[in-house]
Amino acid sequence: MSKSSSYLILFVFGIVTFSTSRTQAVEVGEIQSEVAPMNVLVLYADDWRHDTLGVAGNPVVKTPNLDQLASESVRFTQNCVTTSICGISRASLFTGQWMSRHGNRSFKPWETAWDETYPGLLRNHGYHLGHVGKWHNGTIPADKFDFSRSYYGTHWIKQPDGSKIHVTKKNEKDALDFLKSRPTDKPFCLTVAFFATHAEDSSPLQFLPQPESMTLYQDVTIPVAVNATQESFDRLPDFVGNEKNEGRNRWHWRFDTPEKHQTMMKNYYRLATEVDSTCGRILAELKKQGVDDNTLVIFTTDNGYYHAEHGLADKWYPHQESIRVPLMVRDPRMPVDRKGKTNDEFTLNVDLAPTILAAVGIDAPETMQGSDISPLYLSDENPKWRDEFFYEHPMLKSTDFIPASEALVRKDWKYFYWPEFDREQLFDLKNDPIEENDLAADPSYAAQLRDMRTRFAQLKAEAK
Repeated sequence: MSKSSSYLILFVFGIVTFSTSRTQAVEVGEIQSEVAPMNVLVLYADDWRHDTLGVAGNPVVKTPNLDQLASESVRFTQNCVTTSICGISRASLFTGQWMSRHGNRSFKPWETAWDETYPGLLRNHGYHLGHVGKWHNGTIPADKFDFSRSYYGTHWIKQPDGSKIHVTKKNEKDALDFLKSRPTDKPFCLTVAFFATHAEDSSPLQFLPQPESMTLYQDVTIPVAVNATQESFDRLPDFVGNEKNEGRNRWHWRFDTPEKHQTMMKNYYRLATEVDSTCGRILAELKKQGVDDNTLVIFTTDNGYYHAEHGLADKWYPHQESIRVPLMVRDPRMPVDRKGKTNDEFTLNVDLAPTILAAVGIDAPETMQGSDISPLYLSDENPKWRDEFFYEHPMLKSTDFIPASEALVRKDWKYFYWPEFDREQLFDLKNDPIEENDLAADPSYAAQLRDMRTRFAQLKAEAK
């Protein structure tokens, strides 16, 4: 069968009924033209926050392919995750559920039935299903995929012949293998789950780019955040702002001298540019195969990342650096005049599963808690949309290591709750976007605190 995105079906009598998941039929005399079911490509980076993109205004990082994708997409500038850590966020991506419902509180398999995830539903509806790269929800269920290659944890992977390949280059090779070997008579869904820009935690170098990338950013001075300071660290609650906390431990690994900060951030950005290049080659293969105009393409990431803000590294906590991540959606249904636009509504990682299912004409199961975001870029009217959301993160190992954190997030206010310590924090994001001035103990904000505390409890209950 041709690789074209459409084909003709001839009929003489009666009505033809199609069992594919999405068709658009236009009858002309005795000829009906059917648009092939939409393909799905999810480009899923790791530890990559909302502003690690040239198109997002970052003055340093080079991401020309993703910037080009943004010009063909709608880019959601206030996209967030409901839990900012690799495994749980990935479970939320696939299930469309908050952690409280899917049950993964570390890196184990989720409790949701496979047939209630978007990959499971797509495969059940005839899709050729692939996953490349990081899985991080227990052992990948290879029998549930037509093509699966799972790996992560190191930037250089030893191959059977003894040579080594960079993890991002392997992501690229495996993604292209999937696209070139797939059956052309079936729609496909491929998730490319990069390990970069995640650090190789066991290496003192942390970020290990490919040699050809080392000329990038050589003569650049990486800007340092205004709150990447000891004073900001000291303002944290004492159960976070102490040397036992893992966020502080990893800050020492990466950022505790100006020279180290420059070296680490340059290598982090080199890894980002490598992911960008691989995304470009994967998108080029779609175009080469003639399916780019019938493939839903999503670029996003599993969580944000502290670049030393608050004297911390990594993620986990409810600050903006940790929870806010990129999202761009290139949808074949999108009107030309919407491409390249931005949208500042609150979208969430739990929205992507129902969005994918709606795009290909499959009903989302009732267990999914997210919402189809396509009305935000397909509708001529502004749909009613959320203006707040509940954030949650479990304790890992101990309260000294990573204490649990929860939050009610709005665009102008944010309420933190630390459940093991019964500690509240309140931030006025409009006047304090870097979350330095905790107003919870200020009596002049008591009404605001009560309002957010009440709404927080309601949304927390709804997340279960």
